[in-house]
Amino acid sequence: MKALTYHGSKDVRIETVPDPVLLDVDDIILRVTATAICGSDLHIYRGKIPAMKHGDILGHEFMGVVEEVGAGVQRVKRGDRVVVPFTISCGECFFCGRQLFAACENTNPGRGAILNKKTLRPGAGLFGYSHLYGGYLGGQAQFVRVPKANVGPLVIPDSALSDEQVLFLSDILPTGYQAVMNAEVGEGTYPSRR
Repeated sequence: MKALTYHGSKDVRIETVPDPVLLDVDDIILRVTATAICGSDLHIYRGKIPAMKHGDILGHEFMGVVEEVGAGVQRVKRGDRVVVPFTISCGECFFCGRQLFAACENTNPGRGAILNKKTLRPGAGLFGYSHLYGGYLGGQAQFVRVPKANVGPLVIPDSALSDEQVLFLSDILPTGYQAVMNAEVGEGTYPSRR
């Protein structure tokens, strides 16, 4: 398959790489139909994100059609059109149980960006965003393996909505929503302009 791969600061390439395969019973293989470049991808492009390796596939904003389904997947089926969130979450840990999916305790096997030796846990694994976040291959490719498919993928019902109209559900809308919530923006927060 073709994929956008990282090879150092300002060196990304479209290359032929092996197709992904199912590794766990709750994996799916997705045929990517739309992908986007996030502003945070520019940090990778500029070589500012540590723990990127040559050949890593970029991209955490993507959607597509489910091509293969692991034996333990119940939430989606082959042929479903889905949007995939950028975080990879188990759905079972302390944080996932409180819907704090970005803090999932089980999908990032390393220390993440935590550089000290305190007992803090790293955040969740992320698609295409360095080995600090699990080293998961990203979705700027023809196909991508999506682990924990009973948790993340959002099925898009049959509709007239194009990929471009729903792709924003992967990262763009959740990021904006969280910013508004963190800033406690409410009705009348900002004066009207005259």
